[in-house]
Amino acid sequence: MAQKVMELREHLDQSLRDETKPLGQIFGKLEAQTGVNRTYLFLGGIGITILWLAFGFAGQLVCNTIGFAYPAYVSIHAIETARADDDKKWLTYWVIFAIFSIFEFFVDLITRWIPLYWLLKCLFLVWLMIPTDFNGSIILYNSVVRPYFLKHKSAVDEAIDKGVKAASKLLNKDQ
Repeated sequence: MAQKVMELREHLDQSLRDETKPLGQIFGKLEAQTGVNRTYLFLGGIGITILWLAFGFAGQLVCNTIGFAYPAYVSIHAIETARADDDKKWLTYWVIFAIFSIFEFFVDLITRWIPLYWLLKCLFLVWLMIPTDFNGSIILYNSVVRPYFLKHKSAVDEAIDKGVKAASKLLNKDQ
């Protein structure tokens, strides 16, 4: 476990020192202005965000921005690269994000009563996007979504085909 934490810290430090990436540039400037190590600045920002989500105003906005802004940015980058592995990773994230968003809509009344809900949701969304073998979107897709999809694919495709045919008949009838 300690080795994994050290590997994660090294990966974080490398990412924050990569001046070719926006995150590295931002934290490089902050480090130069404050004299504080960029890793500590990043971890301090994480701490403030956690406190904000736990006790602050507009927790829903902060949580949803974290769950949307970074994934949208890297998804655009993935589209613009020739590699397919990053496309698959971020498509998987968006599938899980969409399923969770629909599920969340139906349990909204319950989630309002869960203490620290926005913090928990944000941690869940971060788990879905982390760049490790323990990536939540890949785990949930392979263990829940994919088996369910494969089991019900033909029935869903058939229902969609029937819906398209009914819509076509309705549209042609009006003309």
